[in-house]
Amino acid sequence: MIGVEEAADIFVYSVRDGFVQVSAFVAITVVLFSYVQYRTDGRLVRYLEDHERLQPLAGGLLGLTPGCGGAIVAMPLYVRGSVSFGTVVAALAATAGDSAFVILALAPEAAIYAYGLALVAGVGFGYAVDGWGLGVGRVDRAVGRIGRPMTDGGFATTNVANGAPSVPGEADAGCSVDSTTDTDREWLVTLSHAVHVAWWVVAAAGLVAGVEYLRRGAPEVAMEIAPTFFGLFTVAGLVGTTLSAYLYFVGRGVIGDGASGRARDTFGSTYETFQHAAMETSMVTIWVIVAYLLYEYSVAIFALDIGALAAAAGMLAPIAGAALGLIPGCAPQIVFASLYANGEVPFSALSANAVSQDGDALFPLMAIDMKAAVVATIYTTIPALVVGIGVHLFWPYAQFGFGVVG
Repeated sequence: MIGVEEAADIFVYSVRDGFVQVSAFVAITVVLFSYVQYRTDGRLVRYLEDHERLQPLAGGLLGLTPGCGGAIVAMPLYVRGSVSFGTVVAALAATAGDSAFVILALAPEAAIYAYGLALVAGVGFGYAVDGWGLGVGRVDRAVGRIGRPMTDGGFATTNVANGAPSVPGEADAGCSVDSTTDTDREWLVTLSHAVHVAWWVVAAAGLVAGVEYLRRGAPEVAMEIAPTFFGLFTVAGLVGTTLSAYLYFVGRGVIGDGASGRARDTFGSTYETFQHAAMETSMVTIWVIVAYLLYEYSVAIFALDIGALAAAAGMLAPIAGAALGLIPGCAPQIVFASLYANGEVPFSALSANAVSQDGDALFPLMAIDMKAAVVATIYTTIPALVVGIGVHLFWPYAQFGFGVVG
């Protein structure tokens, strides 16, 4: 068991670290993709809808972008029926996640090979899912027996998992804020816009702190309120998560769409583009913090040591790397990437983890369509095992980075 003080420390550190290590990077990638969508007036989405054969490739390329922003963009497109289920699998399998920033900073050559393999495996498997099914329908039905979908309905789309997502895009539209008077409503609108603007200021500060954190080799960061790097990291993390909670639980019902994970064809203005990106990132932030807390409390309560477990796996290290990727979010994957950079796990395990991990992109899908999320994460594990075991058998001495084992 852990004491109250240790539990409180885990909570505060997780709230802080989740925003700087993950959300700040997610924000910049999501807003970039949203801005491209705005500038092209939604033509990219319509092009994908009209060219189904390109969808898994597009999903893989979206997932390949460092961080999870590209893959996050793909999830609402599936929910509304614009892209296939194979595209979701390709995007999640190719997702570099936030651990990519660690590998890019500490072992860039390893990142090129690992995420290149993830792209090829993800796209190939995505096309296979769309073309031949590969049993997705059976897995879909099996998952359906475990628990009922959040709601009934859905949208028709080209996919083999019974042809549709299991919930409509309005799944959480009821989370809007009802005001009793027009005056109260106007006050909330003004406050929410102010919080939105402040959120971007803090996100920019968090991005600066996150980049510096990686530049320093991902060190332990002390909790500090001072005009220092530690102070910037701490303030940006705590304030950023607080503002994200407001935008997710209150702001999205006042100045947002009211529902999370909604695909947009285009936006009315640059401000609206940034607002949508902030709302989406705020949703991801909440899920990221939950994932961080579950992971950190599990490590503390059960005395888990990923490094020791990976070292003990030996020849089973690729399987261990793939299994770790089943855990949603980037927290354990960031730890795993750091272990690789320190030479504690082999490249085969990193490769398997690179394919298996779904990063934060799985959270929007979990929030809207848990059934599809479970099926997708099961299926990204299959190419991960193929790649990891293949590297172990046919490229056993591959090593890239600083002191990495073969």
